[in-house]
Amino acid sequence: MATWDDVREFALALPGATERVSRGSAHWKVRGKGFVWERPLRRADLEAIGIDAQAGPVLGAATGDEAVKLALAAEDPSVFFTTPHFDGYAAVLVHLDLISRRRLSEVVAEAWAARAPAQLMREHLERFPD
Repeated sequence: MATWDDVREFALALPGATERVSRGSAHWKVRGKGFVWERPLRRADLEAIGIDAQAGPVLGAATGDEAVKLALAAEDPSVFFTTPHFDGYAAVLVHLDLISRRRLSEVVAEAWAARAPAQLMREHLERFPD
């Protein structure tokens, strides 16, 4: 089970990452572009996925494109999902309390890579080639 502290740890370990609170929710950005964020489900989201209330914390995470989002949701629908609000948008929702710390670290790093400027990405890959 992962926590917001885990998200914070993984996100802020990445080059250029910053944290801020917007509308009461935590957001992590790289050079002004959000890559992971706290995403409370809205009434329309709950209705779309057929539940009455949000059961646990939900993380929004940028993806490289919609195909990646859909692949993640198909791979493990108990952890990854989407709602109509995110149709046409390259981001996936994550049940934070159902994802392992290891998998979360991968999701955060991939989200960062999807939003980081190319030069920052190159510098990071040169420093950490594996």
